[in-house]
Amino acid sequence: MFRFEHPEYLRLLWAVPALLLLLAAWWRWRRKALSQLAGPGAAEQMVPGFSGGRFWIKNLLFLGALILLAFAWANPQRGAKQQTAVQQSADVIIALDISQSMLAEDVRPSRLVLARIFAQKLVQALAGERIGLIFFAGDAYVQMPLSTDYSAAMSFLTEASPDLMTAQGTALPAAIRLAEQTFDPETPAGRALVLITDGEDHDADAVSAAEDARGNGALIFTVGAGTAAGGPIPWSPGGAAGYKRDEKGDLVRTRLNEALLHDVARAGGGQAYHISQGDAAVDAIRNAVNQLRKREVAVRSYTEFESYFQWLLLPAFLLLLLETWIFWKKN
Repeated sequence: MFRFEHPEYLRLLWAVPALLLLLAAWWRWRRKALSQLAGPGAAEQMVPGFSGGRFWIKNLLFLGALILLAFAWANPQRGAKQQTAVQQSADVIIALDISQSMLAEDVRPSRLVLARIFAQKLVQALAGERIGLIFFAGDAYVQMPLSTDYSAAMSFLTEASPDLMTAQGTALPAAIRLAEQTFDPETPAGRALVLITDGEDHDADAVSAAEDARGNGALIFTVGAGTAAGGPIPWSPGGAAGYKRDEKGDLVRTRLNEALLHDVARAGGGQAYHISQGDAAVDAIRNAVNQLRKREVAVRSYTEFESYFQWLLLPAFLLLLLETWIFWKKN
């Protein structure tokens, strides 16, 4: 298992492109200022000894050292000692809508971005339960079976996008029925399904599918993403940015089907929430899952980690040392 002990220090990497832009702006300003004072040959005589090559080498060495230091401060670690523990767990499947309508920006920055963040917070809040992932649009598939590998779940959610699906739409019944098949029918553990979607489904089977799932022991929660007013769907065929249009050339507008999501949650014995409720909705779902029946699950975890920051500090120090040995002026 690989991880960063302090991943917040990786934010320092944003300083690298910012510094590159500042250096490029300064270089452009310098050339322009010198060209206004004299011709190309005379301009260089006004600042004798200045080496443009050394200027860029010194700064690139500094930026390389900064990158290495950022990774060193984040402290990359690898699991060294593993143990197996037994914990009480319920089974929870998170079904995420990755249809093109989730790209709508009626909630900022977009429905899909907020949905991914919400799902990741939910995974963190449900640590200790078995988690599964289903992605759906016009169809549904299991992205991750029920597992306690929370880092994998977080990674899959980060990469979720409409590009993963060829069939577009919002197939709520398919997602619900696939979740039923994914739950282990032999386990006594309680089951919960969390649907994160804009609910833009015109299939009447969604409510009946939720009733069937409830009859088989699954509790269904819905989390709506979007607004009733809705918004256009970003669309860039051939690389040209724009919005999706129908055959007549009219702008396609997608709206949150809040009524359907309430009906599905009611039929599934759970509650309907909106993604704007954020942590409050996450806490409510977690509290409901805590009331479900648990079963014993063997979980492997790492108790000791080896740090590798020192392998980054040495080359960073060498780069900084080399940067100080190089002078601005030519020999």
